[in-house]
Amino acid sequence: MPLILGIDPGSRITGYGLVRVEGNRSAYVASGEVRVEGETLAQKLHHIFTALSAVIETHAPDEAAVEQVFMHRNPDSALKLGQARGAAICALAAHGLPVAEYTPQEIKRAVVGGGRAVKEQVQHMVKALLNLSEISSADAADALAVALCHGHTGQTLARMGAVTVRGRRGGRWR
Repeated sequence: MPLILGIDPGSRITGYGLVRVEGNRSAYVASGEVRVEGETLAQKLHHIFTALSAVIETHAPDEAAVEQVFMHRNPDSALKLGQARGAAICALAAHGLPVAEYTPQEIKRAVVGGGRAVKEQVQHMVKALLNLSEISSADAADALAVALCHGHTGQTLARMGAVTVRGRRGGRWR
């Protein structure tokens, strides 16, 4: 019954969500957001790292999953998002967690059934799948969707006879 930590990285707000997966059932454990603080880039990235480290130390997840960066219209925004994502991955790696990565389309497909779903559809399905009446924020809902995606992907691979889920590289499972 693995405990999965999902991360929705952001340069201003990073969402996190924890779900426990057993068979085809998923149970909500916790979720929230890290509101990035600091004056300099280094301080902001350090805040993401330390805040997520505290979440990891509190909940002791078994696995983690992070949403991949997609190209924004503004390259500067994509760069900032990538840096926030890097700080999150460093926190996960520092605690020895295996980390899987998923594109926004893969997450939507796993949770909603279609890769072009809008945020409201994802939030609705996260609430339905986890039997929640409310979720604290859109960022927390997105992070829970990442965790659910990883749980669903792992279950599918297990049914197909895969022994472990070790992550993706170049669009293929290794």
